[in-house]
Amino acid sequence: MNRFLSPFCLLVFLCTTALSAQRKPNVVYILTDQWRASAFGYAGDPNVQTPNIDQLASESISFTNALSVSPVCTPHRAALMTGRYPTSTGMFLNDLYLPSEELCMAEIFKSEGYNTAYLGKWHLDGHGRLNNVAAERRQGFDYWKALECSHDYNKMPYYNTTSAEIKYWESYSPFAISKDAQGYVEDHANDKPFFLMLSIATPHFPHGSAPQEFKDLYPEDSIKIAPNVPQELYEKVRKELNGYYAHATATDQAIGELLDKIKSLGLMENTIVVFSADHGEMMGAHGGRPHSKQVAWDESVRVPFLIKYPKIGKYAGIKLRTPLTTPDILPSLLGLTNIKIPKAVEGEDLSKLILSPVSEKDGSALYMGVCPFVQEKVHEEYRGIYTNQYAYVCALSGPTMLYDMVDDPYQMNNLLENEDFNKIKKSLDKKLDKELKKIGDDFKPRSYYVEKWNLKLNRNEDHIDYQNFYDGKGLVQSPRLAN
Repeated sequence: MNRFLSPFCLLVFLCTTALSAQRKPNVVYILTDQWRASAFGYAGDPNVQTPNIDQLASESISFTNALSVSPVCTPHRAALMTGRYPTSTGMFLNDLYLPSEELCMAEIFKSEGYNTAYLGKWHLDGHGRLNNVAAERRQGFDYWKALECSHDYNKMPYYNTTSAEIKYWESYSPFAISKDAQGYVEDHANDKPFFLMLSIATPHFPHGSAPQEFKDLYPEDSIKIAPNVPQELYEKVRKELNGYYAHATATDQAIGELLDKIKSLGLMENTIVVFSADHGEMMGAHGGRPHSKQVAWDESVRVPFLIKYPKIGKYAGIKLRTPLTTPDILPSLLGLTNIKIPKAVEGEDLSKLILSPVSEKDGSALYMGVCPFVQEKVHEEYRGIYTNQYAYVCALSGPTMLYDMVDDPYQMNNLLENEDFNKIKKSLDKKLDKELKKIGDDFKPRSYYVEKWNLKLNRNEDHIDYQNFYDGKGLVQSPRLAN
């Protein structure tokens, strides 16, 4: 056989190589639910076992000050999909419908020739948690095995791409979703680039439903409690952490199986992998009951954010304190894939920093509680920012929090009344005001936003009854709902 390529074969080879080099990278986005930033081995948690995500962290850029723009499910997801803030879209409560007029992440990638797929919890449809998300409301995702919202991990419902008949994952949902995702990447390994999002609903409560073999890894009497948890909550927190950590370790295993499949197919060198969460979990910190979020404390608002990209090389494992908030994610992914960022996007493109994290950039990441709700009380509205070092929060009545997150990561020493920090407080106040002006938010009472977006809430003078927002069909009473 002739050892040398003919001119024609050589031309074909060179063209194929060039096309391969020019092919846009795949994107795999792994979104978990209520997994706070500290609950990983790589983040220093003394209890939890997360070997696969720890390995991913060693291969990724880690943003240690990544924030949920509004720490509850629907607002985060809407901001992630659109790159816009809750006050700009009206998506500041759970169970609202994200209007089709909003340009979303998958629609953008699809317009650039990507296959798109979504697996797991959606929570952006507003048409009832167990109802089918109709194809025209899937915001650009073609392959579909998802449900609006369920946390029945051992009998998790879903609807598939073509059928309006409810189905059920055959096993514990993180494993089942990972298995399906593995099949998807294998089927599309040699096709167009793909944008695949896995929305895994763990380790969100109920914690007791975690597989027993994983719960057995965490005897309650051996679990170490964070220093900002009051002693009277220790017993309850340990019980919840047993299941929380069990879900975390099981989910870590499921994610590891997907990452192994991507590697075995030789796709990792042309795939961006993101791992994150929609919000955190108080788990007793500062007296906040387990299961709670939405509040401005670090345990609620700070989330993991790992991003691994092709040819990361010497930057693998770097940790950045540069703050990042949810609307920054979409423009940064578009920047990494050389896709034009739509004008409506409000977040900051951090792709240059991700590609070359040689000098940390200071910044101000905005987060907010527009209309925070819980069953037993209504929390006050707030706006806040993280910088590389500080967390600063204001309520309508004025500043409420100033913490040095380097020296005081558990937020146990509020510096607001410390005169030595007056200049810093003034500087942070200006930065917060600047961030709010960027998006045209005057920081008004919750009633302003409720009325602006025509939401009909059952409420009295002191209480908004979130549990009764619904009209009996699982619909938030809003004229923005699709027909």
